[in-house]
Amino acid sequence: MSTFLQKKENVERKWYVIDASGISLGRVASKAATVLRGKHKPTYTPSVDCGDYVIIINADKVKLTGNKLEDKMYYNHSGYPGGLRERNAKEMIQNYPEEMMERAVKGMMPHGRLGRQMGKKLFVYRGTDHKHQAQKPIELKVM
Repeated sequence: MSTFLQKKENVERKWYVIDASGISLGRVASKAATVLRGKHKPTYTPSVDCGDYVIIINADKVKLTGNKLEDKMYYNHSGYPGGLRERNAKEMIQNYPEEMMERAVKGMMPHGRLGRQMGKKLFVYRGTDHKHQAQKPIELKVM
């Protein structure tokens, strides 16, 4: 018996929606990363993008434990001298909750071409409304 290898032409993709309200940022991100990679499927193949689409709603209501609101920092650099911009998690969750969630999920993905390709199947929204009702997404529970 030989090992099954998924082909990218035969991948069947589903749409899942995750409600992040009141759930820890890391738990939501790890569940989303698992589904994006396809590790929840028995046909998982590491070298093929066999994951599903993930929609995360209520990104602004995600929970951070401990002192992370004041202590956790997010850094960007423009590439120019003195171009370092730093923001704490409190500022990020108030002004840029979508970017905060995307950074958490993409940090758990492979860091290469395949990971960037998988990351394009992630959609994050601040509130409960999203524009993917036509795809009939399945609700995914995160504990």
